Amino acid sequence: MPVHFLALVSAALYLAATWLFARRPQSWAFLVAAAAVLAHAAILGGQHGGGVDLHFFAALSLVACCVAALCLLVNLARPVATLGVVVFPLAAILLLVDAFLAPHTEPLPIDWQIKLHVIFSLLGFSVLCIAAVLAILLAAQEHALRTRRFDGIAAALPPLTLTESLLFQMIGAGFVLLTVAILIGFLFVDNLFAQHLIHKTVLSLAAWLVFGALLLGRWRYGWRGRRAVRMTLSGMILLLLAFFGSRFVLELVLKRVP
Repeated sequence: MPVHFLALVSAALYLAATWLFARRPQSWAFLVAAAAVLAHAAILGGQHGGGVDLHFFAALSLVACCVAALCLLVNLARPVATLGVVVFPLAAILLLVDAFLAPHTEPLPIDWQIKLHVIFSLLGFSVLCIAAVLAILLAAQEHALRTRRFDGIAAALPPLTLTESLLFQMIGAGFVLLTVAILIGFLFVDNLFAQHLIHKTVLSLAAWLVFGALLLGRWRYGWRGRRAVRMTLSGMILLLLAFFGSRFVLELVLKRVP
């Protein structure tokens, strides 16, 4: 099946899953979402030769596929349908951009140690993306409570305590994965502090410190609410800059393909 046609099918499935999740997800919603994720994964494997392509648009599409898969798994364990309403359309957009608008690139040849570092980094980043979306939903819930307006998104969300509990579970899991990725980087990446990686290393460590401080504050002082939302989003912004900031400048601004 041609990649472009499969991309259209996957995007349509993502949008259908979004509509189904917005209407209160049943078994059909999960099946449609799972089909969208599987088609997306097949596209990534076929379009990029089965390798790990870390160029800008390909990396965005890969992250979107992982986040969509994690969103599906989270909803199987703890139903937060609004996550799917937010995540699935974004996954469809990033998939279509990579399939139709991005230049064709070949996967970069990397050793297994670096591939392991990339896998844990990708998983940690994806889990923390889910945490960032949950933080935004938590902020919307708290705003609804303060203003006593429970329509729209606030009406579709689970109890605030469930959203907050799930948020810190995602942060904890993402922090562990990010810690493993950083340790593997220090062990196996010889030039981790070289000029072309120093910003990524510093920003990743800064994000790690933010999430670590948030978890410590939650355990020691019971941090929650606005503080948790601000720190989660701050850490996520640092990770976004670490993962995609330099590639955006190099590939889209300076037109250099690493």
